[in-house]
Amino acid sequence: MAGDVIRSIDELEARYGEPAPTSLAKELDHLTPLHAAYVEASPFVLVATSGPDGLDCSPRGDPAGFVRVSDDGRTLWLPDRRGNNRLDSLRNIVVDGRVALLFLVPGVTTTLRVNGTAELSTDDDLRRSFAIEGKLPATVIVVTTTAVYTQCPKALIRSSLWDPALHRAQSELPTNGQIMELITNGEFDGAAYDAAYPERIRQTIY
Repeated sequence: MAGDVIRSIDELEARYGEPAPTSLAKELDHLTPLHAAYVEASPFVLVATSGPDGLDCSPRGDPAGFVRVSDDGRTLWLPDRRGNNRLDSLRNIVVDGRVALLFLVPGVTTTLRVNGTAELSTDDDLRRSFAIEGKLPATVIVVTTTAVYTQCPKALIRSSLWDPALHRAQSELPTNGQIMELITNGEFDGAAYDAAYPERIRQTIY
């Protein structure tokens, strides 16, 4: 098996061949108004970051249009809502500003990829502009774009991600409480945690 592992870029390129010309030509360093339409329609984005403790990929979501695009398409503003305060993504951004974003639009199989550098803004006016239910984000992630391109729909088509007939119910999978109870050898009361979760979400969503 050890001899069946690719060890060089030359080996990799020999196995896969040349990239499709459009896959290279479509990349820009900024968002056009057509790219911005995907951001404005997206209620969900994955944020990938890198830091000294490793990699992180974190979901972010709000009503569609929650990420804003500057007029010249070179800056994105992403509010950071209340979470569990692990701050994995934010710690990475502070020490290594490189980020990659993947925007999804429900029902649409084309996705939008944005790479760039990020910093965390605590500007009060900017934070207030993202208020929901009177709650301000603690920070706003400000992304300066370096690469922007659409991702072809093959992955979402193959996965049938948006097909309601294939959607699963949460009851078919373990809950957070059940997982915590398992990894703590029963010291954590998973049933109580799960029972209280709907009210906890209601009070802490923003």
